[in-house]
Amino acid sequence: MSYTVEKIGGTSMSAFDAVLDNIMLRPASPYNRVFVVSAYGGITDALLECKRTGKPGIYQYIAKRDETWRKAVADLEMRMILVNGNMFADPVNRRRADTFIRSRITDAISCITNIMETCQYGQFSLRHYLPQIREFLSSLGEAHSAYNTALKLKTLGINAKFVDLSGWDDKSYGSLDDVIKHAFADIDVTQELPIVTGYAYCDEGLMKTYDRGYSEITFSRIACLTHADQAIIHKEYHLSSADPRIVGPEKVFPMGHTNFDVADQLANLGMEAIHPNAASGLRQNNIEILIKNTFEPEHPGTLISQDYQPEAEMVEIIAGKSKVFALHIFDQAMVGKADNVSYEMMEIITDARVKLIGKEMNANSITYYLSGGTESLNKLLYTAEKRYPNSTITGCMVALISIVGAFINTNSALSKGILALTEKQISPIAAHSSMRNVNVQFVVEDKHYKAAICALHSEFISRAETLTKKAG
Repeated sequence: MSYTVEKIGGTSMSAFDAVLDNIMLRPASPYNRVFVVSAYGGITDALLECKRTGKPGIYQYIAKRDETWRKAVADLEMRMILVNGNMFADPVNRRRADTFIRSRITDAISCITNIMETCQYGQFSLRHYLPQIREFLSSLGEAHSAYNTALKLKTLGINAKFVDLSGWDDKSYGSLDDVIKHAFADIDVTQELPIVTGYAYCDEGLMKTYDRGYSEITFSRIACLTHADQAIIHKEYHLSSADPRIVGPEKVFPMGHTNFDVADQLANLGMEAIHPNAASGLRQNNIEILIKNTFEPEHPGTLISQDYQPEAEMVEIIAGKSKVFALHIFDQAMVGKADNVSYEMMEIITDARVKLIGKEMNANSITYYLSGGTESLNKLLYTAEKRYPNSTITGCMVALISIVGAFINTNSALSKGILALTEKQISPIAAHSSMRNVNVQFVVEDKHYKAAICALHSEFISRAETLTKKAG
C-alpha cells in the first residue's frame, strides 16, 4: 500500500464535512497517510493580518501597541468556539475542544501581557520580541484545527493522533528536520493516523524564514523525511488553466499533468500551496505532487512530476500576481557598474524583508519587481533613494502576468500575447521571453490585472481548447 503525506488548505478545512467525506473517510483503510492541516479559513488573517487586504489582525495591533488587540483576541476566541460548536454535537467533545483552545488563548494573553509590561522599561524593546510573538500567534490556528480534526476522527473509531509541532508544551527544540524526526519517531502510520499542525516551532523560525508559506514547508519536509510515495495537496479548486475567481469557473480547465519546472514558475508568483522551497524539496527527493479538488473527489486532479514532458507545444496556465512594486533605478553613470548596484540593492531588498519576483536591466537602469507590505516597500524606496542620491528612482504598482507551459514557443507566445492585450486596450509596460521555453511574462498596470488574465486565457487556453474540439 502506498504511503502519502497530504495537506489540507484553510478554505477546505472550513468545509470540514466535505473534508471528512471526500478525503479522510474515503478509502477503505484510513491509515498509511499523514495529514498536515492549515488553520480554518480566515483564522490566520485574524491572528496576523489579512493576506489579501492587509487589514490588521492581533499581531499588527500588538506591534503598534494598540490595546485593540485584547478585543481582537476575545473576538477570535468566540469565532473559534463557534467553529467547535458546528463540529461537535456531543457536549462532551464540544467541551474538550473548547477547553483546549481556551487554554491556549489564555496562555497567549498572559505571555503577551507580560512581554508588554516588561517593555515599559527602557532597557527592553517590544520590537525585539515581535518575531517570537508572531511565531506563537501563528501556531494557535493550526493547533485549533489539528486538535479538532483528531478529536472528531477518534469519535468515528479512527486511531487519530494529534501531532503538535508548535512547541507549546514541548521543551524540545532544534532544526525543523529535527523537530519532525522527533515527533514521528514513535508513530506507526500503519496503525495510527497523524494529524499534524501546519506550523512547527524550530530554531530557524518558520514565520521569520517563510512567513505565511510555513505550512507548505512543514508538509514538504514531513513528506521528504518520512519517505512518502506521494505528496497530496487538497484545495478548494483545481490547479486550473487560470484563477477561476477571475476568469470564471466554467471557463477554466484542470491542468491534469505538468512538471516541476512549471511548478517553480507558479511558486515564484506566489501561488498558494506551491511554495518554492516546498516544491524544490519534493523534486530533489523525486516525490510527485498531486493537487486535488476537495469537492470533486472522483476527479484525478493534477499530477506534478519530475519526468513529465508534453509531446507538443502547449500553454498550460495563465498565472499572475497583482500589487507588485516596480522599483526603477536610472543613472547615466551606471554603465559598466551595474553589477555593483545590483549587489548593493540585493542587500537592501533582503534587509527590507520583501520578496524579489523578477529583475530587468540595461546599460544604465535596473528595475526590480517586488512583493511585500506597504511599510516595507516604502522603507525600501527610502533606503534606495538615500543610497543613490544622484540616481532617478521611481516606484509604481504593476501586475505580472505569465504564460506558462512545460514546452511552449516563447517567441510566438510573446507576439500573440501582445496582440491579445492590445486588442483589449491594454498596453504592456514590459514583456519578457526567456531562452528556456517555459514562460513568457507581461508587465501591465495593476488596474489591468484581471482583464489581462482574461485576455490571455481567451487567446491561449480557450482558443486552443476550441481548436482541439474542432479537430476532434
